[in-house]
Amino acid sequence: MNSASLTLRAFRLIVTGGGTGGHTYPALTAIRTLQERLAGEGRGLDVLWIGTPGGLEARVAPAEGIPFTTVATGKIRRSSNPLKMLSPANAKDMARVPLGVAQARKIISDFRPDVVLATGGYVAVPAGLGARLCKRPLVLHEQTVRLGLANRKLAGSAAKIAVSSESTVPLLPESVRGAAVVTGNPVRAEVLSGHPDKAVTALGLHGFDRRLPTVYVTGGAQGSQQINEVVAGALPWLLERANVIHQCGPANVEELRRRAAGLAAEPASRYHLAGFMGPELPDVLALADVVVSRSGAGTLAELTALGKPAVFIPLATSAGNEQAHNARHLAEAGAAVALLGEVTAAGLTEAVGPLLTDPARRNAMADRARAHGRPDAASRLVDVILSAASG
Repeated sequence: MNSASLTLRAFRLIVTGGGTGGHTYPALTAIRTLQERLAGEGRGLDVLWIGTPGGLEARVAPAEGIPFTTVATGKIRRSSNPLKMLSPANAKDMARVPLGVAQARKIISDFRPDVVLATGGYVAVPAGLGARLCKRPLVLHEQTVRLGLANRKLAGSAAKIAVSSESTVPLLPESVRGAAVVTGNPVRAEVLSGHPDKAVTALGLHGFDRRLPTVYVTGGAQGSQQINEVVAGALPWLLERANVIHQCGPANVEELRRRAAGLAAEPASRYHLAGFMGPELPDVLALADVVVSRSGAGTLAELTALGKPAVFIPLATSAGNEQAHNARHLAEAGAAVALLGEVTAAGLTEAVGPLLTDPARRNAMADRARAHGRPDAASRLVDVILSAASG
C-alpha cells in the first residue's frame, strides 16, 4: 500500500453513549462535523454506534444512516442513601456489565477504530472499557459542568477528556487533568442559522407586537408540568409586557388552551401555544429575546452559543442534580437567572420582569451568555478526536 492510499484511507470511529438527547445529539453533531472535515481532505468516515436498544440513539443513529449495535449494560439507580444503592435492581444490572464489556471488546476488536468517542450514559462504560482492553484511543466528551458518572468511571482510561467548561477542569481528579481539553458542547449547525421573520411566517404570529420582547417557553419535547403551571399562572402578567411562544408538550395543549380561553382578544393574539417545535425551532430561537426553560447541557450550549438571556427552572430529578449545577454556573456569571427550589408564578415574574422592561439589562445578559458560548465546539471536538488518533 503506497503513501497516497494510506492518506485516503477512511477514518474509523466508534461512538458510544446515549439514552437521552443530551448524550446523543452532541455525538451526532461531532460525527457530521468530522465527516465534513474528512471530506474536505478527500477521506471518508466509517462509523459504528454502540448504544442501548431502548435509548434515543437507537432511533437517531439508524435514521442518520449510521450502523448501530448494542451491548449488555446496567443502569445505576442513584440515591443519597448508600444502602439504597445496594438494591436488587442495581445488583442485577451491574452483573450485566462484564458481559457488556466482553461484547464491546469483540465489536471494537473486529471494527478496529482509530478512536472510540464516548459521550456519556451508562452504555458508555462497557464500550469505554472495551476500548481500553483493545488499546484503542478513548476520547470522552462531558456535556455538563460536573463529570457524569459514566465519564468518571472511564476518566483514567481516556487519551483525551473533552469538557464543556473551564470550570470543569479543577473538578477532575488531579491525575487526569492533563488529558482535559476545553471544547464546549457541540451545537447542531441548524440551530445557529435561524431567522426571526421565518418564525413569524411559519407559526402565523401575525398578532405579535414586534415592539415588545418575545419570550420563548419550553420544557423540552414532552413539555414540563412544572413550567406549564408556573407560566399559566403568570400568563396575563407576561402578555402585558411581551409576546409569548409556549412549547408545552403534545399532551398538554388542550388543557392550556382551555386555561388561556379567558384572555382578552388583544393579549391572546400575542400568545402562541404549541405542543412541539420541529424544523422551525432555530427560527423561534432567533426571534426570542428571553428563554424560559430547563437547564440541560444541550439547552445551555445552544442558548449560550446564540447569546440568549434565559431564566432556568432546573429539573429537580436530573441525574446528580446536574441541571441545578448547570443553571447556577451561568447565574453566578450573570449570564442567566436560576430559579432553584420551589418555583411559583410570582417568582417567575420577579425573575423575568427586569429582562422584559430593561433592554440594556437584557443585552448585558446576552453578552455574558455569549461569552460562555462555543459555537465552534463541534470543530474543537473533532480536533481532539483527530489528535487522539495520531497519538
